[in-house]
Amino acid sequence: MAAPDRMDERLRALGLVEGQRMAQALFAEVTARGLIAPGRSEREVSDRIGALAREAPAWGRCDSWWAVRSGPHSALPAGQEPPEDRIITEDDIAIVELGPLLAGYESGFVRTVVIGQDLHKRRLTEDLPRLFTAAREAFHADRTLTGSRLHAEIQTLATKAGWTLAGRNAGHMVGTDTDGARPDAYITPANDRPLRRTTEDGWRAHWLLEINLLDEHGGFGGSHMELLDLA
Repeated sequence: MAAPDRMDERLRALGLVEGQRMAQALFAEVTARGLIAPGRSEREVSDRIGALAREAPAWGRCDSWWAVRSGPHSALPAGQEPPEDRIITEDDIAIVELGPLLAGYESGFVRTVVIGQDLHKRRLTEDLPRLFTAAREAFHADRTLTGSRLHAEIQTLATKAGWTLAGRNAGHMVGTDTDGARPDAYITPANDRPLRRTTEDGWRAHWLLEINLLDEHGGFGGSHMELLDLA
């Protein structure tokens, strides 16, 4: 296979950004319509998000997926299936995961919302994007930054904010097959390679940054994921 040229790279980057824009627009509509509400089950909310996505073709141009985890389920490791469907309650917290919305482009997108006025949970939802922004600034400030050093920076930020950094990693390379991928495809202490690099097949490496914070005492968590190096 021929190495990608500048136009190939540009089109790929535009596709990734457009996929993320679709996810942002869909999430904004989910919150505007109040789909995540007390008395509804996680599965019901996920189904409502799916129905909403299918209303507008621009939000559903491939086989997408969406998932909602609330309350104690929000503390489960990323990717772990909740043991049962759960009813969302007052003053609850919920993680909303939106899968790729543009065919052929990975645009993993995760946000956390609080239903009600629980101040501690609201602080978590405020800290998640703040830590994400700080991590992105660290990435842009150091062109030789490795996955292990970025993970250490995120760990420090989480500890200072009073949270436990959860998850086996803080994100992964776009296009990574997460089943058995090498450590250098993740933002993890085991990745000592620079994040800015060319992959073995000649493409520029792009990354999804995922911040997973946990309140171990309260038994809840939150997540925030989007593209690290593209916006």
